[in-house]
Amino acid sequence: MDYALIWAILIAVSVFAYVALDGFDLGLAMLFPWFKSDRDRDVMMNSVAPVWDGNETWLVLGGGGLLAVFPLAYSVLMPALYMPVIAMLLGLIFRGVAFEYRFKTKTNKHLWDLSFILGSLVAALSQGIMLGAMLQGIEVVDRAYAGGWFDWLTWFSLFCGVAVVIGYALLGATWLVLKTTGPLQQKAYRLAFKAAIGLVTCIAFVSLYLPWRDAAIAERWFSFPASLWLWSLPLVLAVVTIGLLRALHAQRQGSPYLWSLGLFLVAFLGFAVSIFPYLVPRAITLWQAAAPDNSLTFLLVGAAVLLPIIFAYTGYTYWVFRGKVRADEGYHD
Repeated sequence: MDYALIWAILIAVSVFAYVALDGFDLGLAMLFPWFKSDRDRDVMMNSVAPVWDGNETWLVLGGGGLLAVFPLAYSVLMPALYMPVIAMLLGLIFRGVAFEYRFKTKTNKHLWDLSFILGSLVAALSQGIMLGAMLQGIEVVDRAYAGGWFDWLTWFSLFCGVAVVIGYALLGATWLVLKTTGPLQQKAYRLAFKAAIGLVTCIAFVSLYLPWRDAAIAERWFSFPASLWLWSLPLVLAVVTIGLLRALHAQRQGSPYLWSLGLFLVAFLGFAVSIFPYLVPRAITLWQAAAPDNSLTFLLVGAAVLLPIIFAYTGYTYWVFRGKVRADEGYHD
């Protein structure tokens, strides 16, 4: 069995699960400036109150799995991305504190609203910057990071950061469509439509820029006829985009969120195809970065036990708190 490949798939699933679940509550915070009333903001926060902290389980699983399973990749990526990683963690911590304290204050609620917005924005922007830094390449010499302290900071990584912010805002808006009613839901429809156009534009730009910048990616995507099967991904992206825009225009309630996840999934697969089999693009493959097979086997046994439990309690939580959030329901009632 190819344990390194199996673990690469498991970590990819964990990362996507984090984006799918924690993305909407990060995005919801970034929509706060468009919802001025405390009543609307209370409903928005109550819609994620039962699930927001559990969503971050997948981030821990992805980061911890990378350290345990691909220690070489971890030892290269962490020095290259120290600053955005630290910024992300501080943003997540600040967001969590703001989430709890907002419901305990009367006079300073606006300050905690601002803290909630900024913490979520920093976390989302940092995640996008890390993605952009990885896609543009990391300088490696003798299996160690050889770049500078600010190599991660380029116009492309910042662009990817903005793209992730827009994408999370889309997930947040479609989550509100799913969980709310009335004027709040109608505004969420409008914001989701604009965010969808913005995200698709960003995905299209990155998809064109990477082959232009990297000859290896260009060869993978444009070496006909071997690459013909890859062109199903842009076609699927077009279908998902049309499906999302039609669902928003028809004001469907549940499907916009699923279509939005479809956009993320297609982009995720496209970028994975572009850099495979590298964990550190053009420097370290997943087999070079992997721990010994006996370690991977031992960890896989643990994952086989824990992952179904995590999926089960996550699914149960969402099932228990399904349905619309009413304005008279409160997080600390």
